[in-house]
Amino acid sequence: MSSRRVDVVVVGAGSAGAAAAWHLARMGARVVLVDHRRPAAAGARWINGVPPWMFDEAAVPLPAPPERRPLGGAFAIFGTSGRAHVRLSPNPVWAVDMRRLVERLQGLAVAAGAELHAPARLVDLTLDARGRPTRATFQGEGAPFTLCARLFVDASGLAGALRRRVPLLARDCPPVPAQHICSAAQAVHAVTDPGVARAAFRAQGLAPGDVWSTVGLDGGYSTANLALSPQADEVELLTGAIAEPSRRAGTQILRALVEAHPWIGTRHFGGAGAIPLRRPYDRLAAPGVALLGNAGCQVFPAHGSGVGIGLVAARQLADAALAGHDPGGVATTWAYQAAFQRRWGGLLAAYDLFRRGSQGLTGDEADRLMAAGVLSASNSRAALEQRLVLPKARELPRLVAGLVEHRALSRRLGAGVARAPAALALYARYPLRPDPRGLARWSARIAAVFDEAPDLR
Repeated sequence: MSSRRVDVVVVGAGSAGAAAAWHLARMGARVVLVDHRRPAAAGARWINGVPPWMFDEAAVPLPAPPERRPLGGAFAIFGTSGRAHVRLSPNPVWAVDMRRLVERLQGLAVAAGAELHAPARLVDLTLDARGRPTRATFQGEGAPFTLCARLFVDASGLAGALRRRVPLLARDCPPVPAQHICSAAQAVHAVTDPGVARAAFRAQGLAPGDVWSTVGLDGGYSTANLALSPQADEVELLTGAIAEPSRRAGTQILRALVEAHPWIGTRHFGGAGAIPLRRPYDRLAAPGVALLGNAGCQVFPAHGSGVGIGLVAARQLADAALAGHDPGGVATTWAYQAAFQRRWGGLLAAYDLFRRGSQGLTGDEADRLMAAGVLSASNSRAALEQRLVLPKARELPRLVAGLVEHRALSRRLGAGVARAPAALALYARYPLRPDPRGLARWSARIAAVFDEAPDLR
């Protein structure tokens, strides 16, 4: 069995892992990027909406066609009544072909000097006496090989291939329950009759290039999107719902969507997956290992997109890892988790509180609140752009009137939202330097905001 020493091993060659490998390699680190799938099958294989500002924040060059799909029209949000409540024009997010983005990031990483080994499955992780990973063994298509490294990055997704093998992380990163997981599906289909497709969109006040989004169809936190290409020759479908037994899975909603529109033809490509929606794990790192992307629950909870925030986290990880002499040292890995939590943790936690409150609504209740103006253009745009924003002055009278009109529903929705300022304040005080006891106290405080047990016991 061959064995080599490198600086960093990244497990998971999807968008976040490939971006981290690229940043680390171009900064001079010896990096090996590993995935259990072939390179062309790694990461998401569908279309994802990503706000363009997040590419800049992550220092990733903006996508160009055909990686960026041609959907520059409006984004219209409908309730279960069929009434359009919000129309945003132009669409504030870019439709990105994840297959091409992942391929581009993998290519950038390899061009910068990173090695890509795929398929190669992690079969063993060796820890030192203090629980720090020192080497990992992988089984590829040939003989097994071992990599010794100072930092191991878990970008393997929700399952956490490394996370569950490191005792400190296994203890402090509890499994995500079904009520905090999104069952999502996305597919691109041919359009069999462009005229009928245009007519269907025209009946909703929409045109080719627009996104027709229906929310609440399976209760709170469920959605079905149709995005018709400008030439009306393709349609992008996106569905999602909470992964509870009482609800349809994203794949089931997608099939029903296809059946409801006979003009939707052959499937070109797509995929499905389980996406964690809870706030980021309170602990995102341990000596010698860092969590990235879905492995650390670094996902925007309001709509379950983790692509942009994963790219941003990858840059933060690279900056922290190469700022000191030991990329996996206690101070270095702590600096990464503190930087992420202080900059982005409060945003994700605030939207998690909103998501938890809204997913308990029925479709009719969600529709009534939207009709009353609780869902406004400014807060809808902010959620799609993954930003925090205050309501516009012109929206306040309708918002207040809507909250008063539906007091009982507003109280249910607002119970969690009212705690957002406390969450934001706590994340701004996430311990900056290695302090296990301080982190345990912080974890208990943020858990109290969420009315749940703390991550750290």
